[in-house]
Amino acid sequence: MPSIRVGRYDLNYLDEGQGTPIVFIHGLAGDLSGWTAQVKALRDRYRVIVFDNRGAGKSTQVDEPISTRDMAHDTIGLMDALGISGANVVGRSMGGAIAQHMTLERPDLVRSLILCASFARLDPLGVRVLTNMREVLEWRGSWSDHAKHSIQNFVGSAYYNKEPEQIARILNLIGGETRLPACYVRQNWACLEHDTLDRLSSIKLPVLIMGGAQDPICSPTCTSWMSERLTNSRTVMFNGCSHFFPMEEPARFMAELEAWLAAHSG
Repeated sequence: MPSIRVGRYDLNYLDEGQGTPIVFIHGLAGDLSGWTAQVKALRDRYRVIVFDNRGAGKSTQVDEPISTRDMAHDTIGLMDALGISGANVVGRSMGGAIAQHMTLERPDLVRSLILCASFARLDPLGVRVLTNMREVLEWRGSWSDHAKHSIQNFVGSAYYNKEPEQIARILNLIGGETRLPACYVRQNWACLEHDTLDRLSSIKLPVLIMGGAQDPICSPTCTSWMSERLTNSRTVMFNGCSHFFPMEEPARFMAELEAWLAAHSG
């Protein structure tokens, strides 16, 4: 995969297909490979861009302070470098927080916004859960232990009990992480400090909000806070699902996403 220089950082990215651009921004865990299914499904009709955030995957990893606003500037720099003047922007979890800053600062770049399991401000439960996950990694210094103490926060109870092979795959993926732990710690703090709640009402472009009804990280409370303030939005809840609802109900997630993109790609 190619990389592109944005400021002081090299961002690893994938740019496939033609048509209206769609920019996908991954969350705190993982890297651009989390969008593999979406790239395959959409690249025949759209120009699909996925990338590793600074501090993840094959992008530059540096132990230094970082904010969701900093990462929004990275994404804007990537879009400018790739000649993208407007895109539908899909952000999952932390990626949605990044996308909010993008939209607030450069609304000209965003055709529509899709927020998946995301937040404008974490509620007390989300703060506790995210803090616990960070502290396990800091205390144990082990991605494997971090995965085992985090997995129950990512999927709903029914999925966890019925899909042992998928659970094992998630554990192996997170437990086999190779990123610098300090980068995860820094970005975990960035999520805890993220707060665009009082500014959301200034976003007037179309927004699709999707959330998991059992998500303890970006809870239904967080989802409702966004829904109330984003006046040009539609909210879809995935009952029985948690933070990884695109994995738990992939067909429904893709149906919602593709219908939205068809309506907002022009």
